[in-house]
Amino acid sequence: MSQSAAPNPQADAGQLEEATDQAIAACGGDVRDAVKALIVANGYLEAEVRELRAAVSSGYARGKFEPAPRDRKD
Repeated sequence: MSQSAAPNPQADAGQLEEATDQAIAACGGDVRDAVKALIVANGYLEAEVRELRAAVSSGYARGKFEPAPRDRKD
């Protein structure tokens, strides 16, 4: 998987339109349901990022992000 050196706004816009249509179609044409599904998916992905950041040593990441606070079990 390679990324092009320069972004292509026209291609990106086309991909965004296609992804939008797919999300709406997956929710039976209901735009509100599509937005809800995307909000839920985004929350899931944010939780995954938090878990991965907690699992990666701060030395390996070389300070690219703040270490996750450890949960206290008092």
